[in-house]
Amino acid sequence: MRVMLTEDGPATARDGATAVTAPRGRPGPSMADVAALAGVSSQTVSRVSTDPEKVRPQTRERVLAAMAQLGYSPNNAARALRYGSFETIGLIAHRLARTGESRTVEAVVEAARSHGYTVSLVDVQSPSSTDVDAAVARLTHQAIDGLVIIRAETATPATLALPARLPVVVSDSRFIGHHPAVATDQTTGTRQAVEHLLALGHRTVHHLAGPEDSSPAQLRVEAWQRCLEDQGRPVPPLVRGDWSARSGYETGLALARDPSVTAVFCANDEMAAGLYRALHEQGLRVPDDVSVVGFDDIPLAEYLWPPLTTVAQDFHLIGRLLVDLLLQQVTEATDLADHRALVPVELVVRGSTAPPSDRAGR
Repeated sequence: MRVMLTEDGPATARDGATAVTAPRGRPGPSMADVAALAGVSSQTVSRVSTDPEKVRPQTRERVLAAMAQLGYSPNNAARALRYGSFETIGLIAHRLARTGESRTVEAVVEAARSHGYTVSLVDVQSPSSTDVDAAVARLTHQAIDGLVIIRAETATPATLALPARLPVVVSDSRFIGHHPAVATDQTTGTRQAVEHLLALGHRTVHHLAGPEDSSPAQLRVEAWQRCLEDQGRPVPPLVRGDWSARSGYETGLALARDPSVTAVFCANDEMAAGLYRALHEQGLRVPDDVSVVGFDDIPLAEYLWPPLTTVAQDFHLIGRLLVDLLLQQVTEATDLADHRALVPVELVVRGSTAPPSDRAGR
């Protein structure tokens, strides 16, 4: 249970919190009460609430201690009326256990903090437009200045209901023309991976893909297939995982038993790690028997053995661009609906790729 108490009396709980009504005649602590206890002016208390970096550290600590002792919480609604901002960003994500989502969320929080904003996060159960709409409704009742959506996945501009005039930015290129978007250059990254393997002499490249309900996974599948077709190479049957190392291991066992498999492009690094184990258990060596390329360049990638060749995404830049585009709308009321930021990628070549051996002929 969360209790909200402000200088103007009890706040109304809008997000599932329980609002407790103080008895008549016993109002909650006021800004003046905090000022008296801390030995400062009410203006200083207000400044600590709105712009703490401009208050001397010793004074700031004294005011914060008084707030804590009295149980005082600033009135955010009144603050927004006065300063024109709640200084809070809403963030909707799906499946935070996934590396891409968690690292993007981390980057958004870091970027928001650098601008003096906090982040209110809702992790939806599924990427359906119904679940995303419900999450939007929850957040917009929590006094936010704008909304970041990390991959709405199956939602589309036609099905995603958003409040009018709410600044929004989406990490999904399907919303171009509707909302500003930030997207990784999935196509170039995939082509770099596949062309690297073909240049080493592999006849074709097998693909361990992400789940069907993931738009980045689908973009990588399409780019992988087009690249092979453009090069006049055979397109092997697609193998799907669910982003986890476990799925990489389980699907990797079948790939390991197929002697035609000499190169595998994995849609993320964690599935590549699972594939490593499957190949090892089948007596195959990376890259001597099978070359492997991942996607993301998570910190673990360079510490696998051999170190994993992978496509690096700049999650820090993604988060910064999402927040910058959102705050530009918040502070300048700029219409950025047609804006699309495409974040470049880089192929990082390590020890997991090499020219093919004679495995296919054995």
